[in-house]
Amino acid sequence: MGLPLVFLPGMMCDARLFAPQIAALSAGRTVICADLSGAETVHELAAGVLRDAPPRFALAGLSMGGIVAMEVLRQAGDRVARLALLDTNPLAELPEVQAGRAAQIDRAMAGELGAMMQDSFIPRYLAAPDAGIEATCRDMADALGADVFARQSRALRDRPDQCDILRDAPKRPTLILCGREDRLCPVARHDLLHGLMPHATYTILEGAGHLPTLEAPEATTKALSTWLT
Repeated sequence: MGLPLVFLPGMMCDARLFAPQIAALSAGRTVICADLSGAETVHELAAGVLRDAPPRFALAGLSMGGIVAMEVLRQAGDRVARLALLDTNPLAELPEVQAGRAAQIDRAMAGELGAMMQDSFIPRYLAAPDAGIEATCRDMADALGADVFARQSRALRDRPDQCDILRDAPKRPTLILCGREDRLCPVARHDLLHGLMPHATYTILEGAGHLPTLEAPEATTKALSTWLT
């Protein structure tokens, strides 16, 4: 059996975010998609990942999942044999973004989660409209619900800057990957990541936005497969 692989999904996402990669990479290895719904701090979310993960594993996180992956490194970096950071951000949240979280939480708790995902979130995810991916995003958010949206929003709002842990972490096989058209975590953020970890393989996927696992599944799977081997 190969090294176990743990995926960490983005905000209001579940294993469906990585469905093409799970299908392709499960042969010969255990593949887990962790649940990031049960706590409202990045520290607690990472601790939960570590409680359920194998003793040593490869770790791949997208967006919020990448932020939690950085905290996993802080708490137990010796257990992470390989690291992949996809469409994510090592910085603390900007004050202007923090300021908007309360209204979003209020709207979700008032029963408007679906409408808010449709008008404020999903349109920013993709490089180009895709009805199938958009439906998957809506379904994932509906399945998780407003309480999870509130917890995850607070975790992102209060997250620490993670640049120090990436700069100082022991070198391990590392992949940095993003979509060229990502408007939430733009290429400049990944340039920063690569500056902190210059040993990493750095891949930018043309024609993809914030969700390359679904927008460019074959290219993303190929990059992850190379990273794993």
